[in-house]
Amino acid sequence: MVLEERGEALVARLTLDNPKKLNILDREMLGALVEAMRAIERNARVRAVVLTGAGEKAFTGGVNLDLLAGLDPLSAREFIGLVHDACDAMRQCAVPVIARINGWCIGAGLELAASCDLRIAVDTAAFSMPEVRLGIPSVVEAALLPRLIGTGRARWLVLTGDTIGAQEALSWDLVDRVVPAARLDSEVSAALDAILACGDEAIRAQKRLCRLWEEAPLEASVRASIDEFARAYESGEPARRIEAYRASRRKR
Repeated sequence: MVLEERGEALVARLTLDNPKKLNILDREMLGALVEAMRAIERNARVRAVVLTGAGEKAFTGGVNLDLLAGLDPLSAREFIGLVHDACDAMRQCAVPVIARINGWCIGAGLELAASCDLRIAVDTAAFSMPEVRLGIPSVVEAALLPRLIGTGRARWLVLTGDTIGAQEALSWDLVDRVVPAARLDSEVSAALDAILACGDEAIRAQKRLCRLWEEAPLEASVRASIDEFARAYESGEPARRIEAYRASRRKR
């Protein structure tokens, strides 16, 4: 994990680092992700997280095939729990997590990306959920896919194992931005600037609500939204920011 100073705030950058093997995931890497996210949660100065893969070829090529081949029913349950823990750490993180998708994004890697709040991809990125071709279903955070791209498209990915390119992923709403490689970092930086320009507590409240909106019925979501709106005024942040906005308008 690298902590980047951006004014008074910090941005945590996490890299899946095994570029010679497309940054494939194993127990050690998944455990390290969870531990890094726990450390981030303990640092109040961290305002955003960027998750990416090392090199230029892959975000991650998914799970190590030798590892998958060696599982039995008991170890399979234990291992898929590790995948879920890593994905859930992204979703439960109090601050926004951006997936910087710099290439192949496959299987559990796509589940990790889907667990992030924003997804910015290079135009050569490719996405697939090929587990059924290996005799196993796509599981855990693959359940986020129907919420992101709709039931039909999610079924296409998980039932065919087909690969789609970055532009198709954009048209499906699987990613939020697609840019050439030369612009990938500047696009991520622009997203970070936008997040850091917002109120810290407001962003944390908004993330809580975004997660709730995905999971709860409409009425419960609305009621929780009312509570978060009222709670925002406990810090005095709205008054300060509204006055600052008014002052900037008066100077024009």
